[in-house]
Amino acid sequence: MPLADDVAQLFEGSTPIGILIAIVGAVFLALGAQLQHRGVEKVEERYGTGEKAGLSGGQLLRLLARPSWLFGTIMLGLAIVMQLTALGFAPLIVVQPIGIVALVLTSILNARVSHVKLDRPAILAITMCVLGIGAFVTIAAFYATEHIIGETQLIIILGILGLVLLALAAAFVFFRKRLTALFYIAAGGILYGFVASIAKVVINRILNGNASWVTVVGAVGLLLALALGFYFVQTAYSVGAPDLVIAGLTVIDPLVAIAIGIFVLGEASETPVWALVMWVLSGGVAIYGVFQLAKHHPQTHHRDEPGEFATLR
Repeated sequence: MPLADDVAQLFEGSTPIGILIAIVGAVFLALGAQLQHRGVEKVEERYGTGEKAGLSGGQLLRLLARPSWLFGTIMLGLAIVMQLTALGFAPLIVVQPIGIVALVLTSILNARVSHVKLDRPAILAITMCVLGIGAFVTIAAFYATEHIIGETQLIIILGILGLVLLALAAAFVFFRKRLTALFYIAAGGILYGFVASIAKVVINRILNGNASWVTVVGAVGLLLALALGFYFVQTAYSVGAPDLVIAGLTVIDPLVAIAIGIFVLGEASETPVWALVMWVLSGGVAIYGVFQLAKHHPQTHHRDEPGEFATLR
């Protein structure tokens, strides 16, 4: 039976290992985001200008003195390590959507921190996220296919990244004081999506013995996108709520990475039509759940109440 063969092949491969590692990374991401937001919030309150125009260089340096931000950064670093490790075991379109688990964990964590129970709409939204992303990843685990990645594909990704960086730089320079939290969230999500995609290409080429000067350029592009994405996310924490930041990142980041995985890396080349349809439907359910969860997030209505992280300032 073809399905039985697919199941046997899946569990003989390394994809389940990649999925487990990605879930562990999502746990670190949720904890790190919560702690980083608290640190950024404190710096913005004490040293901000009130213009909400992005963190200054001085504010970024002051974050180094915030224990909560430092612990959060360490956890986010571990999350990145886990994600990169997972990409060595499983295709990009399998690993990247699992980051949405961080949103669910953040919602539960914030409910505990603010001593507020998740209401019915929030629980329903979490259920939609879990079911939607669970269905997407399950199908992707069976049918996503990895290929040896050539220099042309890496050059295409870097070229698109260059155009994106120019567009973001122009918007930041000319409209900085008018930019909202959504811009910083979108910018961070897009850049993190490129970080995951380029990391997958670099890892693939190294594992297949195809490292070259283009691979080195890709690694440099990865670090640049990571640094700028990091800045945009920290700024998003200073001008927006953590639930909105995490909700946006867990939608935009995977969408960018999945698009690159499908259209540039060809990871869906052997996926049947019915599975593609199910991807669209399950992805739509998860995305809708994300927006509903952001809308009904308990911290949205209890943002000023002290919680368990209050001692880490």
